[in-house]
Amino acid sequence: MDIGLDRAELTLLAQGRHVDPFALLGSHHEGDGWVVRINAPGANRIAVYHANGSLWGHAERVWDGLFVAHGDGDPGRYQLSIQWPWGVERQADAYAFGPLLDEADLRAFHEGHLVHPADIFGAHSVKVGDTIGVRFAVWAPNACRVSVVGDFNRWDGRRHPMRLRHTAGVWEIFIPGVQPGARYKFELLDPQGRLLPLKADPYARQMEHPPASASIVPAPFKIQWHDAGWMEGRRETQRRDAPISIYEVHVPSWRHGADGRPLQWDELAAQLIPYVLDMGFTHIELLPVSEHPFGGSWGYQPLGIYAPTARLGRPEAFARFVDSCHTAGIGVIVDWVSAHFPNDAHGLERFDGTALYEHADPREGFHHDWHTLIFNFGRREVRQYLIGSALEWLRRFHLDGLRVDAVASMLYRDYSRKEGEWIPNHYGGRENLEAVAFLRELNQKVAEHCPGVLVIAEESTAWPGVTANVSEGGLGFQYKWNMGWMHDSLGYMQRDPLYRSHHHHDLTFGVTYAFAERFILPLSHDEVVHGKGSLLQRMPGDEWQRFANLRAYFGFMWTHPGKKLLFMGGEWGCESEWDHDASLDWNALNRPYHEGVRRLVADLNRVLVHEPALHQEDAHPRGFHWLIADDAQQSIYAYMRFGRDDVPPVLVICNFTPVPREDFRIGVPVGGAWREICNTDSDYYAGSNVGNGGMVVATADPSHGYAHSLSVRVPPLATLILRAEGE
Repeated sequence: MDIGLDRAELTLLAQGRHVDPFALLGSHHEGDGWVVRINAPGANRIAVYHANGSLWGHAERVWDGLFVAHGDGDPGRYQLSIQWPWGVERQADAYAFGPLLDEADLRAFHEGHLVHPADIFGAHSVKVGDTIGVRFAVWAPNACRVSVVGDFNRWDGRRHPMRLRHTAGVWEIFIPGVQPGARYKFELLDPQGRLLPLKADPYARQMEHPPASASIVPAPFKIQWHDAGWMEGRRETQRRDAPISIYEVHVPSWRHGADGRPLQWDELAAQLIPYVLDMGFTHIELLPVSEHPFGGSWGYQPLGIYAPTARLGRPEAFARFVDSCHTAGIGVIVDWVSAHFPNDAHGLERFDGTALYEHADPREGFHHDWHTLIFNFGRREVRQYLIGSALEWLRRFHLDGLRVDAVASMLYRDYSRKEGEWIPNHYGGRENLEAVAFLRELNQKVAEHCPGVLVIAEESTAWPGVTANVSEGGLGFQYKWNMGWMHDSLGYMQRDPLYRSHHHHDLTFGVTYAFAERFILPLSHDEVVHGKGSLLQRMPGDEWQRFANLRAYFGFMWTHPGKKLLFMGGEWGCESEWDHDASLDWNALNRPYHEGVRRLVADLNRVLVHEPALHQEDAHPRGFHWLIADDAQQSIYAYMRFGRDDVPPVLVICNFTPVPREDFRIGVPVGGAWREICNTDSDYYAGSNVGNGGMVVATADPSHGYAHSLSVRVPPLATLILRAEGE
């Protein structure tokens, strides 16, 4: 039989290494007739049928697994009947189909303008003519061959080598008959033709439950949303002058079911949402929920940034969870990682045999602290991959915000590096200019495509303008975590009250920069791990004093300028450090002191929401005024919070010693009655119940620069919050 190919081409085709398999496989008009070539290693017999079911011809084996059939007429959209040792398969031929990706989309990707790349890349169930199958596409410009392998071809890379689209270094193929739920990976040969470890799909929207690591062909995403009202009003709900109090949650360890396993999304919705509503939090912030190989990373080392983790259920279940939160009036924020990725062999590391997603030089591309690889933010394709992921979570799952992790590590080329371990930018500086450009582009794209969404920076340095507009030279975030406030205030609270007078400035210093950015005050998961102990464990004194200190601290936090964030378990004074493998100790709420803290946090959230003076001017100095900032001897702080227009002002007094203060004189801006709206020492919160009977009347005795003043009882280790009721 004259097959028209030389020995070298036959060998390359049979081995799945030919540079252009579509040029030879499939049907071709050659000479006076037609030929159909099929590479099916391990097949016994192959027949070619017309679409109407009539036989076109039988194929003969000509070289290893390579079969050839000849005929006089065009076989058209033919089907193959392949007899395998394990059965017969009848399906259309992948090599009978031309390119499917639009050249304009590929050009946009190459130029850096493709907004939603996951709509192009990855695995998509499509119908081409009358043939149903899956279109696969992957970016691997330096590979000399890419194949799709999976359940549908017994993981044999010779079966489905892909077509290279040279415009953008993208490989694609349409494989008929593949169904949603099929597992797959990409098999690549590096530029030298060496076989690489099988790679998961960077754009996979669904993945296997770890430790398995295959990508999964997703079913068409069908979710009936009920949150139209929330989405329409979100821009107002998340305005800068709105009350925001965030409950940070690591889903696998929040609560376990009766069988000892973490709750799945639908179970979580039934339990977490009512709890958060009862606690008065406005938002839930989830530690990363994208797929990640190592559970001990808490999701901060992801390898599937388009796929919700299979540990907690299907992607549709996650969407239902968000929908349920919205219908209950709760916003959902997710931690999102764009700084780095782990070096697992099935991941992005040297994806096509070259440093594709990362930097080639470890001085730019390797993170010593986490032993991870740093994204190359200077590559257009990498920026699109990351920004596409951010927009995917926001538009596909209706998320209300993203907290961008480890921003400080992105901004500085010398972050956590010794001299000689980093490369300066082209100006000779330490700033990572490519990362700065990426973050600005990210925030601009989010603002353009998802208006009203919050993008929050975990940024621990003094980088200027993190929350300033990009047009003003800023990074464009809506909020920044106030790590300085967290560090100073926790450091102060850990000290014995006897010595706090020597560190009085730890609680006043934060106000000097409180309005330089729009801040969130975070008591996050990072503060209750790695030997730091729980918040309660860090409070000094006997049992009563530890709980009193924690309650007073929460009172200070909730009245300080800035939005609020508290990690789960902190709201009741969890006794032990957080363990990501174990459930929170919910039995603690059966004990009065713990239940008292929980009640307090719930009431502080309600006070925050109902008192505009505590949230309207969070980011402006006109919303805050010190009354007492220098009483180090008594460790007392007092300040006013103001809202706009006719909003009643709020007075806050904090006593961080166990000594009550009787007849304490404090100036106030208006006369008349002042209502005690929260006293962290109330017996309702398991305190000693030193207070003012609910109401205090101002007298015309000037004090602290005001014409009126109050005489109050200041309870020990407590925060008092009073609101002006008027004449």
